[in-house]
Amino acid sequence: MSVEAGHAQRWRSFDQAVGARLYARSGAERWQVPANGLREAVERSLDHRFPGAATDAEVAVYLESLHLDDLALACACIDGHDGAWEHFIRELRPQLYHAARTIAGDDGRELADSLYGELFGLPGKDGVRRSLLAHYHGRSRLITWLRSVLVQRRIDRVRVTRRFEPLDDEESGGSSHAAAVDLDPERDSLVGHAQRALDASIDVLEAKDRLRLRLYYGQDMTLAAIGRVLGEHEATVSRKLDKARRTLRSEVERALAAQGLAPAGIARAFELAADAPDLQLDRLLSRAEDG
Repeated sequence: MSVEAGHAQRWRSFDQAVGARLYARSGAERWQVPANGLREAVERSLDHRFPGAATDAEVAVYLESLHLDDLALACACIDGHDGAWEHFIRELRPQLYHAARTIAGDDGRELADSLYGELFGLPGKDGVRRSLLAHYHGRSRLITWLRSVLVQRRIDRVRVTRRFEPLDDEESGGSSHAAAVDLDPERDSLVGHAQRALDASIDVLEAKDRLRLRLYYGQDMTLAAIGRVLGEHEATVSRKLDKARRTLRSEVERALAAQGLAPAGIARAFELAADAPDLQLDRLLSRAEDG
């Protein structure tokens, strides 16, 4: 079966009318992104979210949650549209540099410059320029995705630095550098505890509570937008989100205690998990629903 036929079978609700509505909502025409270009980006996003088959209802909810304006901007930047890049430089690059300074301190500028080069596109062995933006699927705001990539790049660099740090570094006067890049000696262990606790706790939530959390935290949707998707008043969404958060936190605390963590360890696990890009609530909630 061809890729096109596979899409036609799996995304039955993504018909021409839906595609036209998504295109109009995205503002892609501003960047001269063709309708089929945006559609291909949306189909890649659907493939990434639903590796297997999905129901029409699931696809409809997902399409409604996408940040199509940012996805259209990413498509235009990949295509090398001058106006899109000018917009990115004016609106997003300052936020990118600010986030990099927050994440990496004095090394932030170099970290951001390196990432910016990947976003613009690096030529492969075949000479074709490939942009990291091709991996953006519109599930979160573009700047949110960029911050996550920055954090992961920072962690990758720290790990490489640790791997090649001389054993006698402290004696040679390099201890201050090691301390600067050391995230936390207990991080991996405590984040692992938090991961297992979340895995054990998410199934306790009702399906709609998981969906509200996923749309709010994973898709950066507003309360009003979630209300439109679920047919609920904005105040109802806010109230039920708060209840779901309290339920999930209580369940996670109980699961962490069952793993043998004392109150201080539980508090530290929450603190570290909040900044862990590898612990994604959106991914965990999605997996729980697929199960």
